[in-house]
Amino acid sequence: MSETRKDTQGSPLPSDELLTVSEMVRRTGVAASALRFYEELELIAAVRTAGNQRRYARHMIRRVSLISVAKRLGIPLSDVQDAFADLPRDATPSQEDWQRASGRWKRTLEERRRGIERLEEELMGCIGCGCLSMKACGLLNPDDALAGGGSGPRRLD
Repeated sequence: MSETRKDTQGSPLPSDELLTVSEMVRRTGVAASALRFYEELELIAAVRTAGNQRRYARHMIRRVSLISVAKRLGIPLSDVQDAFADLPRDATPSQEDWQRASGRWKRTLEERRRGIERLEEELMGCIGCGCLSMKACGLLNPDDALAGGGSGPRRLD
């Protein structure tokens, strides 16, 4: 018995283009619970069979793979959401769709890289200055201005 699966607009999808949850887990290495979480965040989408089982369009593999890479690199899911914002979830994204998404993501990554480079420069200058005192350090805490905010780290950026 074969069931007809439909996309979000109600159009029939070929069954060989849809993957079960276990197939997605096997293909992407991502837990089923993570797939459900990504659905809640609208990073990916699933269709439902007549028996209410989730099925994923084959093109969702790329999305899940990119989410996995982003997580390994420490990129917040909110940044991934921004990058995926204009990508269609109910159809295979075109080359142009992916180029727009990658352009947004590239800008985000460039901003992060510049921030890391600034931090590296500040740390290398601070480590190299030899003052051995955060109170005396003119770079991170000029005139010990942060002491009024209490003990512990005050400056995280």
